[in-house]
This record gives sequence, C-alpha cells and structure tokens, in this order.
Amino acid sequence: MLGSHAWFWLAVLAAFVLALYELGAVLTPFVAGMAVAYLLNPLVERLEGRGLSRTWATALVTFGFCLVVAAALVLVVPVLAGQLAGFARRLPQYAEALRGRVAPLIELAREALPPGTIEKLQAAAMDYAAPAANWLAQVLLKIIGGGVALASLLSLAVITPVIAFYLLRDWKRIVARVDSLLPRGQAETVRAQVRAVDRTLAGFLRGQAMVCLTLGCFYGVGLSLVGLDFGLAVGMATGFVSFVPYFGMAMGLVVGLSLALVQFATWHGVALVAAVFAVGQFLEGNFLTPRLVGDRVGLHPAWIIFALLAGGALFGFLGILIAVPVAAVIGVGVRFAIARYLESPYYLGRSGGAGDGGDRPG
Repeated sequence: MLGSHAWFWLAVLAAFVLALYELGAVLTPFVAGMAVAYLLNPLVERLEGRGLSRTWATALVTFGFCLVVAAALVLVVPVLAGQLAGFARRLPQYAEALRGRVAPLIELAREALPPGTIEKLQAAAMDYAAPAANWLAQVLLKIIGGGVALASLLSLAVITPVIAFYLLRDWKRIVARVDSLLPRGQAETVRAQVRAVDRTLAGFLRGQAMVCLTLGCFYGVGLSLVGLDFGLAVGMATGFVSFVPYFGMAMGLVVGLSLALVQFATWHGVALVAAVFAVGQFLEGNFLTPRLVGDRVGLHPAWIIFALLAGGALFGFLGILIAVPVAAVIGVGVRFAIARYLESPYYLGRSGGAGDGGDRPG
C-alpha cells in the first residue's frame, strides 16, 4: 500500500495537471516566460560574472532578446505572410497541376500491378486518411482554441518578456527558495535528478533551437535561390518544425517536391529542390546536431514525438510548450527508477544483496 508521503505527492501531481487543464490559456505566457528565462539565464550569469549587477545584466539580455525577436518579426513575417497568402490563392491550381503530373505515373503502376491493386490501395488510403485527418484537425483546433485564441498572442507579446525579466532577475533566489523546501531526507537525491534534467533540457532546448534556426535559414535561402515559389515560407517552416525528429524534414520535402512538380516544366528544378533538402539533411546529421545537441540529451526521437502529440492533444499550445520538459523529467525519473531496480533485491534476488552477487545474472 502507498504511504502517506506517496499519497501527498500524487495529490500534488493531480492538482498540477488539473491546473494545467483548467488554466491553460492563462498559464501560456507564464510558461513561455519561464522557458525564455531558462534559455537566457546562462548569458545573464556570464554578464554578472564580468561585473554587472544581476538587474542590469537581466535588463540588457531581456532587451536584446526582445529587440532580436521584434526585428525578425518585422523583417520576416510580412514576407512569410505574403507567400502564405499567395500559396493559399494558388492551391487549387497546384492541386490540379499535381494531379496531371501524377496521373501518368498512376497509369503506369496500374498496368504493371495486378488488376484492382490500385483501387485497393486507394480505398485503404482513404480508410486511414479520414480518421488521421479528423484527429489532426481536432489537435490543431485544441492548440488554436487553447493557446492562440482568447488574446493569447497579445499576452505572449506583452506578458512573456515581463515574466522572463522578473524570473531572470530573481533566478538565484527562486532556486534557493525551492531548494529549501525539499524534503531533507531526499534533498540530495532530488538535486542530483534536477541536475540531470537540467543537462538534458539545456542540451536539447538550446542546441535544438540553434539547429532549427540554422536549418530554417538554410532551407529558406536555398529553396529561394533554386527558384521555388514560396521557397522562403517552405524553408522556414521546415526549419521551425525540425524540432520534431524526422517530421520537419519529411514535411518540408513533401511540400517542396510537390511545389516543384507543379512549377517546373522539367525534372531539373525538381532535382535542385531535392538536392537542397539532401544537403540540409547531411549538414544536420553530420555537423549541426552532433555539435550543437550532441548525444548527451537522452531523449529518444519517438519519445519526443509522442510527448509533443500528447501535450498538444491534452493541453493545446501550452501542452506543446511543456512537452519536452515533462518528457525530460519523466525520462530522468525512469532511468533513476531502473537504476534503483537493478540494485534492489527484486532484480538481484530476495536473498541477494548488492554485495553478495548470489543471484546476479551472468
């Protein structure tokens, strides 16, 4: 049976989940501010180490962050908005042109495959596509309804920098206060696990942010240079979604090649678009991810994808914000539990101990 301590922490966890569910739209700018503060804290500490006061270092870093974000929005968003609007207007033309390019290939496949195979494949695809599209639409509605509507864009723009500033300024005092509330008997164990979570998050969030930004710029510039319509929008979206392993690149490749098929009269342009994605994937796999993220993160790609989908489905945009941190905490907790299990009599044998090795597997 569970002890009183276990019931207490389960009640705290349940209250936390309930608060996230009920107050998701309100909590979104606060969670975003916490994420910004966490990402910028090393820079503030570096400036503080060079003699600046914590308040001045926080003010400079927060102002610089807001300036960079504002400049990016002013320079990039109008271009992206124009390209997305143009893409929406021309989407029916693209769909018709793509159907014309793919129709000969379908006829060739119909002649090569046994009779009725194409029809069976189309029916199976429709059977799976309808539920998948419905599920995706529900998730997107949950994300938009829970995070972007209800004036969340305004609150993100106004409240997030304020929250980030105060959290950065008082970061050390907050950490010290939380540390003082830890159960004394388990304080050192909790600190060790928090350090492990911090290493995981720092490696993934800060490193992956640089990877996504670099890939977005590379794909956007590369696709624009090869002459792909809406290349900047496709490239930036591909880089932004690259924090979801494999999905970002696959999405960008499908969209980019589809646009290339309907835009270019020859296969030369299609090959150039494919080459841009191939070079980007090579750079990501061999240089960007190993150097900026490394192998110390400990978050499996499948676990990240599941966490993002589950977070978005349960809590909307807020769920996406907290998905990776929660996944990191759970991952560290699972590894800690497995390590304890491997040292316990349940693994070694009831009569075995850590030192006798009597029932230890060979």
